[in-house]
Amino acid sequence: MAKDIGLRGIKVADTKICAIDGEKGKLIYRGYDIQELARYSSFEETVYLLLYETLPARKELEIFKETLASERQLPAGIIRHLKKRKKTANTMDVLQSVIPMLADFDIESRAGTKVSCIKTSIKLIAKMVTLVAYLDRIRKNLDIKKPDERLGHAANFLYMLTGNVPDVQTARDFDTCLVLHAEHSFNASTFAARVVASTRADMYACVGAALGALSGELHGGANTQVMKMICEIDKTDEVEEWVKARLDAGKKIMGMGHAVYKTVDPRAQILSGISERLAERTGNTKWFELSRKIENVVMVEFKKRKGKDIYPNVDFYSPSIYCMMGIGPELFTPLFAVSRIAGWCTHILEEKFAEAQPKAVLYRPEAEYIGRYCGNEGCKYVPIEEREYA
Repeated sequence: MAKDIGLRGIKVADTKICAIDGEKGKLIYRGYDIQELARYSSFEETVYLLLYETLPARKELEIFKETLASERQLPAGIIRHLKKRKKTANTMDVLQSVIPMLADFDIESRAGTKVSCIKTSIKLIAKMVTLVAYLDRIRKNLDIKKPDERLGHAANFLYMLTGNVPDVQTARDFDTCLVLHAEHSFNASTFAARVVASTRADMYACVGAALGALSGELHGGANTQVMKMICEIDKTDEVEEWVKARLDAGKKIMGMGHAVYKTVDPRAQILSGISERLAERTGNTKWFELSRKIENVVMVEFKKRKGKDIYPNVDFYSPSIYCMMGIGPELFTPLFAVSRIAGWCTHILEEKFAEAQPKAVLYRPEAEYIGRYCGNEGCKYVPIEEREYA
């Protein structure tokens, strides 16, 4: 049998971008603890840190914000295409197909230099929010709201999505969510992007591959599954019975546990606080209260049944936050992409231009063949007219 299924525990490359200490519950972007970035930084500053490997000076950040804001609008051809897509089409499918189309409008990206790829990264990060917002409003038969360059990245997205400029605290909370989701080392979508980048494909092809990986329910779709799970329960006093029945049936509690973190996911800690504050501020406490109750019951039951501790991951509290912001579950995975595209682009750049790699590497893992053998020379082909299968 093949060993190390899913490449678990296998180090496939060096990176300067992100470090995760699963035992201590630490997440580091370019040397900076996620707790500090979530508290003091902004999404724009975090993107700058990821792309340029250092925190910007005030003037550098101002220029970067202006550049990012200036790249938000979509080409008219892309907008026409969005309006022609079936309204029943899966949002992630639309994003995955439209991102490569943007290459048609970015001639400079063909240069393939580090400078041109950084410029393309900025365009992709800026346009992803517009793509998601436009697609949602088109599907709802609402007029699209053009990007407002006076607003920050997070506030502008909420404005384009809802048609209303968000209050300062809500914009800040959403901005923090973007910071927390921006990067997480060699997760499935990031690794998919790096695999494609290793072939020397362009930025758009790499991000398209990442979107495909993110769309799965075991990755970016997990937060949508969390919300579906929470919606099955109407009241907090029903949680305990529901959790026990689900565990008795051998089913997972989505959003609980993590493949890397053996203790508290630091992002979940921060998101829990945001969810609680939003509940208090909006008076809409249902989703937070249900989430907290599920967390507590699962932790007790898991310890009782497995003798182990289990904690919520990044997907557990984000659904309650987005719902309280008026964002529906159909957008949860696209919201993940709105943020994680910063990490994808950074990893693509590192894969293409990293000095740490001694030479260009094309990812080509091996597999253990466990299929049929028909003697030492393999199976003998039998013409179809001579086969006598039942």
